Amino acid sequence: MNTPPIRLLIHGGAGAIKRHQLTAEREQAYTQALAASLAAGYAVLAAGGSSVDAVIAAIVVLEDSPVFNAGKGSVFSHAGHNEMDASIMDGATRMAGAVAGVRTIRNPIQAAHAVMTKSTHVLLIGEGAETFASEQGIEIVDASYFHTQFRWNQLQKAIAEERVLLDHDADSNTPADEDGKYGTVGAVALDCHGNLAAGTSTGGLTNKRFGRVGDSPIIGAGTYADNRSVAVSATGTGEMFIRAAAAFNTAAQVQLQRKPVAEAADGTLAEIAAIGGDGGLIVLNTNGDYAMRFNTSGMYRGMTGNDGIAHIGIFSGNETPHSLP
Repeated sequence: MNTPPIRLLIHGGAGAIKRHQLTAEREQAYTQALAASLAAGYAVLAAGGSSVDAVIAAIVVLEDSPVFNAGKGSVFSHAGHNEMDASIMDGATRMAGAVAGVRTIRNPIQAAHAVMTKSTHVLLIGEGAETFASEQGIEIVDASYFHTQFRWNQLQKAIAEERVLLDHDADSNTPADEDGKYGTVGAVALDCHGNLAAGTSTGGLTNKRFGRVGDSPIIGAGTYADNRSVAVSATGTGEMFIRAAAAFNTAAQVQLQRKPVAEAADGTLAEIAAIGGDGGLIVLNTNGDYAMRFNTSGMYRGMTGNDGIAHIGIFSGNETPHSLP
């Protein structure tokens, strides 16, 4: 009798990650956080838990790590606030929940799950989302919890560069992330019951203005899960991922055109590139087939399955096995 497959994929953002700029210490910090995230999600799956719970467990670890642009490590808006977005979707029921523009919820992915399971809505924003989360017992913290000097310095640099750029290019809105990464985290999982789930969480763009929201909390853009096709979590130029309905687009190619998961992911990324965007996707189906695809120089990513071995990668090429902590 074959053992039902379990699988967990995670990402910590894609972008122009330059190998020569990534110090050994920072690479180790990323790798350790990715391994801890995989271990948390794997523990849920190995115990017979649900894909939804595994996705939450994996993303909470990434939100609690200051090295990723989500939760604790979120970047600052132009006004000096941390404004976070997250979403989650259950592939068995196609129920979904999301929050956007929240400033005091320690783990936005937990709030997104509460929206999915404890409300009749899909997306809540700002103070309303925070009030709802508080009523549901989700941990609320002072906004200062999200303040890291590294991200604050990025904002000051971005503001200074924006003033220079605006003198020459009024349309420039280049995010000033030191490693050139679109800092979104996400996870997709397949549990022993054959159910898929996907989740995504982000702090958005450094120096963003006017209540900007990207693709991460948009079901069908940054997150999608359907047992009939795939679970998807995206990272990249959010506006283009929204315009391409990236996550749903990928799922539709698998379900309607019967494309393999990698081919579908590449097709979506090609559409995004055609309108000026880039980034990456993690994709998983109910057979355990998966793809971690990106059209940038790198994507922080990891995968584990029934054997519990963590495979972690940053740049193009094969993922390196790591022992789960």
